Amino acid sequence: MSPAAAQPFTHLTADFIGVAASKLTDQSLVSGLVIAAAGAVGLNAAGSPVVRALPDGVVAGLLMIDGCHIVAHAFPARELLLLDILATSHHDTQKAVDVFARRLAPREVRSEIRARG
Repeated sequence: MSPAAAQPFTHLTADFIGVAASKLTDQSLVSGLVIAAAGAVGLNAAGSPVVRALPDGVVAGLLMIDGCHIVAHAFPARELLLLDILATSHHDTQKAVDVFARRLAPREVRSEIRARG
């Protein structure tokens, strides 16, 4: 059993509301944010992020980390970014929210953290 599998997990979700659409269409920005968020939390990436432009202008980014993940879905038409982080519980995932909030300058941030596993 891997060390990550032996520990309880934290599942953080966050909604960044009122973000400029120009930021949310920038695939390089989304990629950089998931990397910076992982670094701020102290998570080790299991590879490079995968960022894709999806139908209807949605941009999605995924970074696999220590058997877990950071996922960002950007909806420029709605000025909305949804963040999903699953990490081992000894990490402070709120630091990732702070990284996204500083760079995206949303009008509002709503977040929730739940214990998992």
